[in-house]
Amino acid sequence: MSNIAIFASGSGSNAEQIIKYFSEDSEHAVKLILSNKADAYVLKRAENLSVPSVVFDRQTFYNTSQVLDTLLAAEIDIIVLAGFLWLVPDYLLTTFPQRIINIHPALLPDFGGKGMYGARVHEAVIREGRKKSGITIHLIDEEYDRGRILFQAECPVLPDDTPDDLAARIHQLEHRHFPETIKAYLQTLHAL
Repeated sequence: MSNIAIFASGSGSNAEQIIKYFSEDSEHAVKLILSNKADAYVLKRAENLSVPSVVFDRQTFYNTSQVLDTLLAAEIDIIVLAGFLWLVPDYLLTTFPQRIINIHPALLPDFGGKGMYGARVHEAVIREGRKKSGITIHLIDEEYDRGRILFQAECPVLPDDTPDDLAARIHQLEHRHFPETIKAYLQTLHAL
C-alpha cells in the first residue's frame, strides 16, 4: 500500500481528480492534503471527500520539522504537488528522494522556472506564438520545474486563444493524465 500526500495552494481540481481516482484503488490512497493557504478551496474539496488536511505557513514549512513530522506520522510514501507554488525545501527532497511529483501546465523545459505558473504560463505561450502547449509531469529537484520528466501530453494553441481558452484545454489534459501517471510511477517504484 502506498500512501499519497498532496500539496496544493489553490482550487484543488487536480487534487480532487487524484483523490477520486485512487478512492477505488486497493494499493494506493490519498491520505493527506497539505496547503500553504488557509482559504484555499482545495481544503473544502478535501473535507467533502473525507481526506484530512493540514495548513502551514512559510515559517513552519521552511524553519521547523512540523510538516515532515506530519508526513512521517501519516506514513506517506510519495508526495504530489498539484498547484503548489513554493519551492520544496531540501529536507523533503532528502526524505522523499525521487518521490515528489509535480505537474506543470506547459511543455518543459519551455515556460518553466520561478514565477511561471497558472495564467502566466499560458500568456507567455500565446505571446510567443507557439502552435502547441501541454502538460509536463515530472519529479522535482532543488530548482523549479527541472526534475526528470515522467510524462508529457500536447494540445494545440489556436490562433484566437485567450489564456483562459488554453487553460481549459490544459486542465483537461491534467485531469486525464495526472492520476494515471502517478499510478504508473508508483508501480515502477514497487517493481524495484
